[in-house]
Amino acid sequence: MDNLLSIVTFIPAIAAVILIIFLRGNDEAAQRNAKWVAMFATSATFVISLFILFGFDPADTGFQFVEQRDWLMGLQYKMGVDGISVLFVMLTTFIMPLAILSSWNVTSRVKEYMIAFLLLETLMLGVFMALDLVLFYLFFEAGLIPMFLIIGIWGGAQRVYASFKFFLYTFLGSVLMLVAMVGMFADAGTTDIEVLLTHQFASENFSILGIQIIGGMQTMLFLAFFASFAVKMPMWPVHTWLPDAHVQAPTAGSVVLAAILLKMGGYGFLRFSLPMFPIGSEVMTPLVLWMSAIAIVYTSLVALVQDDMKKLIAYSSVAHMGFVTMGIFAGNQQGIDGAIFQMLSHGFISAALFLIVGVIYDRMHTRNIDAYGGLVVRMPVYAMVFMLFTMANVGLPGTSGFVGEFLTLMGVFQTNTWVAAVATSGVILSAAYALWLYRRVMFGDLIKEGLKAIGDMTRREKAIFAPLIVMTIWLGVYPSLVTDIIGPSTSALVADYQAALGVAEATTQHASN
Repeated sequence: MDNLLSIVTFIPAIAAVILIIFLRGNDEAAQRNAKWVAMFATSATFVISLFILFGFDPADTGFQFVEQRDWLMGLQYKMGVDGISVLFVMLTTFIMPLAILSSWNVTSRVKEYMIAFLLLETLMLGVFMALDLVLFYLFFEAGLIPMFLIIGIWGGAQRVYASFKFFLYTFLGSVLMLVAMVGMFADAGTTDIEVLLTHQFASENFSILGIQIIGGMQTMLFLAFFASFAVKMPMWPVHTWLPDAHVQAPTAGSVVLAAILLKMGGYGFLRFSLPMFPIGSEVMTPLVLWMSAIAIVYTSLVALVQDDMKKLIAYSSVAHMGFVTMGIFAGNQQGIDGAIFQMLSHGFISAALFLIVGVIYDRMHTRNIDAYGGLVVRMPVYAMVFMLFTMANVGLPGTSGFVGEFLTLMGVFQTNTWVAAVATSGVILSAAYALWLYRRVMFGDLIKEGLKAIGDMTRREKAIFAPLIVMTIWLGVYPSLVTDIIGPSTSALVADYQAALGVAEATTQHASN
């Protein structure tokens, strides 16, 4: 099918335009129509995206389904997917219908709410498909606007503060990336990502204000991109915007933020940092590995003292993203395979955990852990679902959470055993805060009057969790479903990365002789 990527990308945006033009009023019928249009559009996007997955050839390590045409002032509209990006496209189209379905109880400015989510889906898909620097940057930055509005309009009591903090952190980090992109264009003469992947940026050392820049231009470009992707992940210590954003965002906003938006940082490292700036990546690897290890331990300890369920899960997300950056910068097959698997797995598990909080928040309108206790008596189905995703978040074998953590730790162990040892302690801490949360919410005596009449999950809520349960267990039992698709592309990435480092080392030795 021609233009398949563009069709998948822009179906949600077209649905948003339809809502803007044709839907009038804010009565109950209009609200219901807005929800159904959004649900139909996101579901259709997922169904059509399956043609991308089924038509994808994992053995081909290049870009597939490529679309290219002239666009603006000599720039190219170029889209494509490879083994690294195709599953992120699928994750996005999979999660969005569930996010819409979880918003069925929204009653405030429903049309605008659905428009924001539809536009956000188009922009997120564009990030994973763009093969032009300018196009990537536009999708990457424009995605801030719908999420800024979702948090700022439909969020909690401190929503304005959280939305501005989210916007400023991520926007300021991306300004440096834009400067770097201008420098890349000046050096390579193109904004085509496919061409830039084969371009060798200068890596000769030079000095700035007496400071020796090891790795030269590559290190400078790496740091500029790192400023953006580290905030997006987010990495310690630029993670502080995430807990505020999660706590204040509506449930669907938290789901999309954790499941998809955070993955853009990891995807950026894989698409730009390692393949385009291998020398800069190698220079900065020790720093990134230790930042990741510190993040895992520190944010796990912080999660232990939280009294807000959403904030605890938010800090858990930062810890799990630490495994991702560790795996990526291990620079080997196991590490990178594990990092991608961890991102996909975290997409399902984190989405489920925020939805789990949303289920009882809709009933009790509080996220305070102390407000609950003994729910297993009234909500047995909810207790089973909560337990499954708690175990997956801890990394229990048989769930997708185990595979990602295990592979990343294997990869990091080959690179730096001390970092691997510190990070492994985070696995123990994750069990501590996850089980502590579960015990306090689900077990104990049902003594609080407000909980004695609480009802178990509805059919709609069970329908939301069913596909997340299937994917979490399926990937845990059959991880090759993912690794067979990403394996050839990550293998090629590792080979090119190691080859670039080998050439640089040989050049350095030759120069010293």
